[in-house]
Amino acid sequence: MKRRAIFWVPLAVAASILLGVFAAPLFWAQVRPIESALIGQPVPDFDLPPGLAGRPGLSSLSLRRGEPHVVNIFASWCLPCRVEAPQLEALKRRGIPIDGIAVRDRPEDLARFLAAYGDPFRTIGADTDRRVQIELGSAGVPETFVIDGRGIIRHQHIGAITPGDMATIVAAYEAAR
Repeated sequence: MKRRAIFWVPLAVAASILLGVFAAPLFWAQVRPIESALIGQPVPDFDLPPGLAGRPGLSSLSLRRGEPHVVNIFASWCLPCRVEAPQLEALKRRGIPIDGIAVRDRPEDLARFLAAYGDPFRTIGADTDRRVQIELGSAGVPETFVIDGRGIIRHQHIGAITPGDMATIVAAYEAAR
């Protein structure tokens, strides 16, 4: 019986070493978000219908009318979007215009989300097929872009805006003026 155990020891040691070699990079890898290749480039042409009845939609033309914009890509089904809602309200209180792009959302779900978490948006475009989101170089929700008055993308924030991110977003907006 002892001989059989001795046979398995080298195999177990070799398997452990191999597992360590292949698993170690998972712990040491640096996670870097992939920024849009469009930073410094014009917003792609788009014209989104309203996300809610009675509200304006969003078009690339409206982002080229002289004033900077913050464009937030969000969805009612997105949990991190709920986390960033207070920060978007704070940006609105500072007088920063926020336009929304609602991704794969239904008007009734969107209305419930805004009623529960606040509505900082001047306009909300409905991106039901994610076409505009993808054209902007966005991989997920939430993401926020600062766009200057000529429609040039100046800054991208990937993920939920936290209180610690507010200074960066405000500075990017001010620099886009």
